[in-house]
Amino acid sequence: MTSSQPTLGDAESALRDIEQSVIDAEETLQRLTIEAEAVADKNLVAQAELVAAQREAEAKSAALDAAQAAVGRTQEDVAALGRQSYMGADAYGSAAAFFSAGSAEEVLQRAATLQHLGDDRAEQLDQLEMVEREQQAATEAAKAALDARDAAAQAAEEAERVANEQLATAQHTYDAAVGQKATLEQQLREARDRVRSLGGAAAPVASSASAEQAAQGGPDAPAAGIPTSGRVTSCYGARWGTTHLGVDIANAIGTPIYAPEAGTVLQAGPASGFGLAVYLQHADGSITVYGHINQYFVQAGQQVAAGQQIAEIGNKGQSTGAHLHFEVHLGGLYQNRVNPVPWLAARGISLGGGCG
Repeated sequence: MTSSQPTLGDAESALRDIEQSVIDAEETLQRLTIEAEAVADKNLVAQAELVAAQREAEAKSAALDAAQAAVGRTQEDVAALGRQSYMGADAYGSAAAFFSAGSAEEVLQRAATLQHLGDDRAEQLDQLEMVEREQQAATEAAKAALDARDAAAQAAEEAERVANEQLATAQHTYDAAVGQKATLEQQLREARDRVRSLGGAAAPVASSASAEQAAQGGPDAPAAGIPTSGRVTSCYGARWGTTHLGVDIANAIGTPIYAPEAGTVLQAGPASGFGLAVYLQHADGSITVYGHINQYFVQAGQQVAAGQQIAEIGNKGQSTGAHLHFEVHLGGLYQNRVNPVPWLAARGISLGGGCG
């Protein structure tokens, strides 16, 4: 009894199954990356809110110090005027003092002096009451700002804890998916060989990362003006139950990242969630963000030119694979984050159809 030999149809069917499995594995990797970035985003926003709350608390504390100083000065003025008024009453306030005046004109002058002292004291007391009210308001505002700062600090700490826990889980799943994908790709190569040996023609898998990267030119041939070269893996918008607030471009660690437009470096360095990130502000006020970078080559306050290398692709922070996460913010950091594709298109820059 002889064992049955695989037919061309069997081999092609197996090839199609494996091709679909590779596509599914790739989608799993993309989903895990998006989910990790969503967690990282909550962490980043919480950290930004904490910084804003700390600044607000510092400003309110300074305002309270100023209000307390104003109360102290006004209290001293009232006390000084009280002493002056008392001395004036001693000199001019008794009937004997008026009768001892040399003339009617001197009597009127002494009466006017007492009236002036009385008016000044009333004005200073009104001023004291006003600054005391301002001090009370400043005290309440400072307390509210401190409470907000403490709440923001607690929220940021919790966000980071959750992010780290979810990243650990996602990283484990991602690593398993990477191993599965590598196994499937090996099976895919073997299946292609079988199809060829049986006289068929095995076309390359359309979703293959290496094929897509080669089609886009690879890391050494970036299109003019794009932030980096590589394969667009995720676009801006709703994905897998969350909102992806940027564009992901995958490539090898160390792939150069460029400034798509001239600007000023707002920040460069550690960024909770991103690990390391660079933030550029451009002439129109828009801010571009480059996250998960491996290393950066600029510093805060530096002016950069369009096309200048500012960093390189990495896999730091809440990230499950080497890629650039690119965002555009309008109206300030983490304010009105928009789809980067139209922003780039307005500057004559295209991602090559990777995102609509």
